[in-house]
Amino acid sequence: MTKIRCLLVDDEPPAIDLLAKYAGMIDQLVVVGKSHNAVKAFDLLKKGNVDLIFLDIRMPVLNGIDFLKTLKNPPAIIITTAYREYAVEGYDLDIVDYLLKPIAFDRFLKAVDRFRERNLQMPIIEVPELEAKPHIFLNVNRTHHKIYLDDIYYIESLKDYVRVHTETVNLVVKGNIGSFMKRIPEEKFVRIHRSYAVAIDYIQSFSQSEIVIKNQKLPIGVSYKKVVTLWMK
Repeated sequence: MTKIRCLLVDDEPPAIDLLAKYAGMIDQLVVVGKSHNAVKAFDLLKKGNVDLIFLDIRMPVLNGIDFLKTLKNPPAIIITTAYREYAVEGYDLDIVDYLLKPIAFDRFLKAVDRFRERNLQMPIIEVPELEAKPHIFLNVNRTHHKIYLDDIYYIESLKDYVRVHTETVNLVVKGNIGSFMKRIPEEKFVRIHRSYAVAIDYIQSFSQSEIVIKNQKLPIGVSYKKVVTLWMK
């Protein structure tokens, strides 16, 4: 069973004791900290490992509502107070529940159940760490354009320039195709002609004389047939 780690914040010791007693009656709850003021509670939160805060509102130095507003990514909050007038403001801050003192155990249990239900409705999604996509920058008219290698269909030589064909844009940059090929991984691109190099992943079909990429037919040069044939095999 996954434990719910709780922080109890109230300036009245009897209130803290009652919350601790109730928490001890629920196997899933574990009290990881107690505080009689919001300032100390803030220090406890820095240590992390808090899933749920039972938070009083009227406390010295910093009241519970103002304390809650200072938290950038607060844990779930259950307000505990003797003052009903704070209810609307508390719900505006997306609290789980609002418990009026004196708090009965059945009402405490209902608030914990609301926390459980909220977490069941919000499944945990594991997001893999993202790696930077391989890319190059192409200088066109003194502006550097970021082009992802996976977006390049093929490269075309235009004498002293190179045209890079992608799905969204075709860029013409100064240089020759031989130098350009040194900037891109050879396992992803193959030179098929004096004027063309193609992205292997985008090849739709091929024959002894041509390769088709995005419905564009590109010739296979005589001096490149051996290399292309080896690649085809």
